[in-house]
Amino acid sequence: MKNLPLSFQWDDANRKHCQRHGVTVREVEEVFEDVVAMSRSDRHSLYEERLFCVGRTTQRRHAFVAFTVRSTEEGDKIRPIMARYMHAKEIAAYEKARNE
Repeated sequence: MKNLPLSFQWDDANRKHCQRHGVTVREVEEVFEDVVAMSRSDRHSLYEERLFCVGRTTQRRHAFVAFTVRSTEEGDKIRPIMARYMHAKEIAAYEKARNE
């Protein structure tokens, strides 16, 4: 995974948006701590670079997190935009790519 800051930017809006699908704030952060998590570009936004990361939480749940990296006075921070648990086909593809 490319070098991402492991500092997060949370507020009520993105916390609520991420938890909409049952993924907790802690689980979102755990995905980025997963040493085999994968990060890719996402073409969803015209206004900022958006990325997504797939990985596992400490409870071994597979999760998908859309995010951006924002520059703040304290340095770069990961700003999660949306999070959800992966579907069976996504999990299979993730496990296959992880083992290649």
